Amino acid sequence: MSSRLNVGLIGYQFMGKAHSNAYRQVNRFFDLPYQVGMHTLCGRTESSVKAAADHLGWERYSTDWREVVADPDIQVIDISTPGDSHCEIALAAAAAGKIVFCEKPIGNTLAEARQMLDAVQQADVPHAIFHNYRKIPAVALAKQMIENGDLGTLYHMRATYLQDWIADPNFPLVWRLQKERAGSGAHGDIGAHIIDLGRHLVGEFAEVTGLLHTFVKQRPLAGAVEGDLGGAAQSQSGHDLPMGDVTVDDASAFLARFQNGAIGTFEASRFAVGRKNHGRFEINGSKGTIVFNLERMNELEYYNAADAPGTHGFRLIQTTESHHPYAGRYWPVGHIIGYEHTFINLVADAVTAIHRGELPTPNFFDGYENQRILDAVERSSETRGWVSL
Repeated sequence: MSSRLNVGLIGYQFMGKAHSNAYRQVNRFFDLPYQVGMHTLCGRTESSVKAAADHLGWERYSTDWREVVADPDIQVIDISTPGDSHCEIALAAAAAGKIVFCEKPIGNTLAEARQMLDAVQQADVPHAIFHNYRKIPAVALAKQMIENGDLGTLYHMRATYLQDWIADPNFPLVWRLQKERAGSGAHGDIGAHIIDLGRHLVGEFAEVTGLLHTFVKQRPLAGAVEGDLGGAAQSQSGHDLPMGDVTVDDASAFLARFQNGAIGTFEASRFAVGRKNHGRFEINGSKGTIVFNLERMNELEYYNAADAPGTHGFRLIQTTESHHPYAGRYWPVGHIIGYEHTFINLVADAVTAIHRGELPTPNFFDGYENQRILDAVERSSETRGWVSL
């Protein structure tokens, strides 16, 4: 492999922008064995993808992902499309011998996730999944503390990921609300993140029981809404708007038992009015507790049960010092980093692992295991019982 690692990115919306920024910045903050090259950006609409490529800093653009996969000058295929195309692109990329990166969840179904894992393993190509919250300095510190035994025996994990962007019943039926395109709703979109953090920090799941619920079962078709309607779903001309069925969950909640004996509660919702991107977890152990809030992502709260009597209380750790994971790559102590840096950290770790001949983490195995839990909760919601993993 040359000293340049060229990327072909499929998709250029929200995640495509975040990934583009990571590829553009990673060599500026990390001393890497490869120069990451922003070779080709791919999307379906030529005028839009050309404009995005120019704006985001890509050298070329394409409207055919198969052409990108076949390009011998590209080493990495990054899949940042809606979930219904992840599997097909990943299988083709693995067959072409490419390094495969993918957004989460890796497949729309457990069967697709299994196919994708099998494909990269059989092709013996490196692979990674963008569970970027593992790469937050505070989360990485939490992982170190747990592995060091600072929390002792783990008892509880309670995790929530709450948003409110579809709480208005007049919000249109976008692709994320259609099962055939998205696979699931809040469960797979944001619930997958806290599931991954549960596996990463506490351990593998043993069994789950949960429910999925849809509050608004029909919405105006995307493109039919004219401005901010409020009230009844009507166009500005006063006519009723064409409606479509919401086929995914608006919220999910489940209980879990971990293989190590800990228990957990997990909740994901897009109907938590007032919560814009509230991801929080608390882990309790025999020796202490840690608390993390994504909206205060440079902080980790820590309670140490061994503190002297009369001095107990939660301390606030600002994870911006150079000895905190990743933080020393950016700014002086006290200068916070943000959401975008988690993608940079993930890419830096993946590139370093690939150079060493190691498998990046998280990877498609993590994606598959997370999908097993997503699937088990969905089956549990249907049967109203516990499902063993």
